[in-house]
Amino acid sequence: MPNALAPSNDETRQTSDSSFEMKAKEILERAMLSREWDVPLAGAATDAAEMNHVDLAYWFYKLERPTLNAESGVPDALFASDKSIVRLPAGFKQESVLTLSAAGDLMPLDGIEGSSNIIYEKVSDILFDADISFANLEAPLTKEKFESCLIQGCDLPKGPILQNSFAMFDALVRHNDKSFDVLSVANNHSFDLGVDGIETTRQVLADNNIVGVGTPESQAEYGRANIITKAGIKVGFISATFSLNDRDPPENESYRVHTARLVSKYVEPELELLKEQIGDCRREGCDFIVASLHWGYEFEFFPRTKQIEAAHALIEQGVDLILGHHPHVIQPVEYYRTKRDPNRIAVIAYSLGGLTYDQWDAAPHLSLGLALKMKLSKGIMDGTSRTFIDSIRPVPVFQQTFHHGGTRFLCIEKLEDHLTESASHEEDNDFTWRVNKMKSYADLILSNSTP
Repeated sequence: MPNALAPSNDETRQTSDSSFEMKAKEILERAMLSREWDVPLAGAATDAAEMNHVDLAYWFYKLERPTLNAESGVPDALFASDKSIVRLPAGFKQESVLTLSAAGDLMPLDGIEGSSNIIYEKVSDILFDADISFANLEAPLTKEKFESCLIQGCDLPKGPILQNSFAMFDALVRHNDKSFDVLSVANNHSFDLGVDGIETTRQVLADNNIVGVGTPESQAEYGRANIITKAGIKVGFISATFSLNDRDPPENESYRVHTARLVSKYVEPELELLKEQIGDCRREGCDFIVASLHWGYEFEFFPRTKQIEAAHALIEQGVDLILGHHPHVIQPVEYYRTKRDPNRIAVIAYSLGGLTYDQWDAAPHLSLGLALKMKLSKGIMDGTSRTFIDSIRPVPVFQQTFHHGGTRFLCIEKLEDHLTESASHEEDNDFTWRVNKMKSYADLILSNSTP
């Protein structure tokens, strides 16, 4: 059925922010009454550069009412397999082991620096007890005088300009003497502060011995992978973001961020840049390839069909693990037996959601994230060196605010730790409701079926 709220062919973006916002608000009010956007809107834009009034209204609709249904055509069979099929194949002789952890967005939040060494206290074993730990840093750093992580007065529909202070960054990436080893810095906010933000962020990462993925230092590095060797296993990280929120670098600086139209309203997913990086991994002799993809539709709990097709294409090209981020909600983890190697199970985490969101008391769907803990094994099979995912554990986590001595703190906690503790929170109906709501989302995503 045609969408009654879809724009006519001659509808274009308004030059005035106020008129653009007013038009989107009118459309949103109609949608709230019709509820027809409780299913994914076909042909919607998620890239700010492609958005019209309807797309912006749809974005705000989902922010309040996240989409729990899969797009028509997404098959149940896609997520039929669970983590039990991830195992080492018969005949494989293990020689070395590497552990890898992964989480989604680290979003800046005013005042979060006061929670330094508290934020990850209850999840440090999942995030930091690994040879390589990964997350997505959602905002660049600034050396300028810092007042807020959110710079107001930005143009619609480009969205807010985000920034990290040095203290905020330190709280987000570190727990005591441990920190993330790899941070994706290719996302839709990468160029919010222009070249200065890119350069400042790169320098701070280098000073903290953190590998930044997705922002090449020069034109010669564009299309190259970031490679880390630990425990005798060479891991290549490739990257791309679907958008820079219509804040693209000038032509002579176009190499600054790995950017590709992965979820465009107008074209099929562009995978050439990612394939170029896969080729680089092969030339460098990588044992295992991880793709960090900033993509997808915000506040939708299932990937779109074109994402699934793109993910499978990248896997068949050589990727072993896809770590998706951007939608701000969790999406399914697919365990995919590759055609290129029937013994290989690739893992596709379409969206890990976030570790932190830019609101202290965010709604349950925005507070919930997914952390992965994996073991990789390298060894000999059929006379050749191979590296497989040995095991994987997906762990739902959530952002929890608490007060102590009149001060507000933030802590990331494991959802499982609260599912049997409802009795201790009998008086806190709001907490119980939040936990139950997040459990319903986690069950939906990790139940290996689509609604």
